[in-house]
Amino acid sequence: MISVRDGQERILALLPGPVPPERIVVTRALGRVLAEDVVAPFDVPPADNSAVDGYAVGSGDVPPAGWRELDVVGDLAAGGVFAGRLAAGRALRIMTGAPLPAGADTVYPQEIVERTGDRVRVGPIAKAANVRFRGEDVEAGAIVVETGTLLRPQEIGLVTSLGLWQLEVHRRPRVALLSTGDEVAEPGTARRPGQIYDANRFTLRGSIEQCGGEVLDLGIVPDDRDVMAARLTDASRVADVVVTSGGVSVGAYDLVKAVLAELGAIDFWQVAMQPGRPLAFGRIGPAVFFGLPGNPVASLLTFLLFVRPALYRLGGRRRLFPPAWPARAGEPMRKKTGRREFKRGILAFRDGGWEVRTTGPQGSGILSSMVAGNCLIVLEEERGDVQAGELVTVEPFVEAF
Repeated sequence: MISVRDGQERILALLPGPVPPERIVVTRALGRVLAEDVVAPFDVPPADNSAVDGYAVGSGDVPPAGWRELDVVGDLAAGGVFAGRLAAGRALRIMTGAPLPAGADTVYPQEIVERTGDRVRVGPIAKAANVRFRGEDVEAGAIVVETGTLLRPQEIGLVTSLGLWQLEVHRRPRVALLSTGDEVAEPGTARRPGQIYDANRFTLRGSIEQCGGEVLDLGIVPDDRDVMAARLTDASRVADVVVTSGGVSVGAYDLVKAVLAELGAIDFWQVAMQPGRPLAFGRIGPAVFFGLPGNPVASLLTFLLFVRPALYRLGGRRRLFPPAWPARAGEPMRKKTGRREFKRGILAFRDGGWEVRTTGPQGSGILSSMVAGNCLIVLEEERGDVQAGELVTVEPFVEAF
C-alpha cells in the first residue's frame, strides 16, 4: 500500500499546468481564481482626504491649550474640490472622503467643536488627526491581488476601487462525473429490489462545484463493458478530469478496472487509509482520471484528499490543502497503526481550547456521519489508540475566510 501523502504527491506531479485563462467582467468573478497579478494604476486614496465630517484646518492654527476661533470659509462635499489654498486663521467645513485643500493637514470632528455663524471654536488636537493619507491603502505600482488568489467579495471590491472592470481568471476545470453499477438508481425514479439511490454523484457534484469545477453530469453507467467503455471515452473528450465512483475494488462485477486497462494509462492503488482504501488514478486520452470507491463516506473522503487538491492545481490556486490544527480529544478513539484514519468529528471551542469528539459510528457507508460532523479527525499512520485528553489533528470541512 502507498501512503496518503505519497498518493497526493504522485497525483500533483503528474498533473498538467493550470487550465487556460479567460477574461471576464468583475460581476462574474466571485469564486474564480485570478490568472494574473492585479497592479494598482494609481494611489488609493488618490489624495489626502477627511476621515470624518468636520472642519479642515492647518496645524499651525491648532491651539496647544485652551480655545481658538477660526473663520469658516465654505463647505466641501465628498466629490468636490476646494479652489485655492486655506489661509491661516481659516477653517473649511468638510465631509467624509472629500480631499483636503492645500494648507490644511488636520480635521476636527464636528462633534468636538462649537460653531456660531461663520466662526468655529476649536481646542487642542493632534496634527494630522482624522486624515486619510494618499496611498495609505494602496500605492501606485503595487501588486494588490496576486495570481492564484480565490476571489472573494473583498478582493472584488479592492479591484473595482482601482477602476478595473475586467479580470483575467482561470477557466473552471471541466469535470465529467459518472456513477457506476446496476445496483444504483436515479433519485426520483422507482427503485427495484436490491437497488440503492445514487448519493455519490450528487455529493461529488456539489464538492466539485465547491472546488470551482464545472460539472458535466453523465449519469449512471450500467455494468456493461461496452457501454462503460463508450461513456468513459466520450467523457475524456469533453472534460479535463473524469471522476467515477464504484467499480475500483476487487469484486467480480467491478468492471471499471478492466475497461480502464484498455482505454488509458491507469494506476490502481491500495492506499493505507481508513476509510477509502481502493483508488484509481491516471489518464484517459487527454483527461485526468479518478476512480473513487463506492461507499459514500469513502467516496467523499478520497475526493477531499486526492481530487480536491488536483482541481485546485488545475484551477490555478496557490493553496492546495486545507488548514489543520491540534485539538483535544473529548473521548477515547480506537486506531490501528500503519494506516492513516479519518474520523468524522464535531469540533467546538471549550474551556479555552479546541475539543473534538467523533460523530458516533464511523462505518464507510454512514453518510450521515459527514452531515453530523464539521471536521475530519486525522490520526497519523504511526499512531495507535487515542486516549481522552490527547491532542489530535483536525481539518474543518469549511474553510474560514
